[in-house]
Amino acid sequence: MKETSKQKKIIVFLDCGDTIIDESTEIRDQDDIVVKAELIPGAGDMVRILAEKGYRLCMVADGNAQSFKNMMLDHQLYDYFEAMIYSENIKELKPSPRMFKAAMGALELTESDISRIVMVGNNLSRDIAGANRMELTSIHLDWTSRYPKTPKNKEETPDYTIHQPSELIPLVDRLNEQLI
Repeated sequence: MKETSKQKKIIVFLDCGDTIIDESTEIRDQDDIVVKAELIPGAGDMVRILAEKGYRLCMVADGNAQSFKNMMLDHQLYDYFEAMIYSENIKELKPSPRMFKAAMGALELTESDISRIVMVGNNLSRDIAGANRMELTSIHLDWTSRYPKTPKNKEETPDYTIHQPSELIPLVDRLNEQLI
């Protein structure tokens, strides 16, 4: 992973399904493990560019660890993540704060780092509500029609909404510049 000379302050937590991987393309084996799936257009570049720019990436996803490992290895994205937190291992689903706290712990972050963390996901009731409960910056990627795009309440209201993975890069850069 290429490091930049300027330390990036923003830390990016990313969901996987319909945030990096197109859930509608998942092929599962007899044990319900995803063995193959396609990327959302632009998602691979998004992950690579954010990592190459020096942002710390952590996957925070609901599901089976082996499924995510299979998908990320298949698309050569696995090594761009500093840590991966899966509900299978935490024994909770988002919006549980345990998922986000586990991600913070894996990156050795403390409460004082919360203002630097963005959570990007497709699901308002899990990703966005969970991030908002933890006071993380919430970014809704609403590229698919498979999930609601309208928040039911304030807790599900994202700080930012993007429509394509490529839109995350300039947003993260802008948020990072505000911290420097």
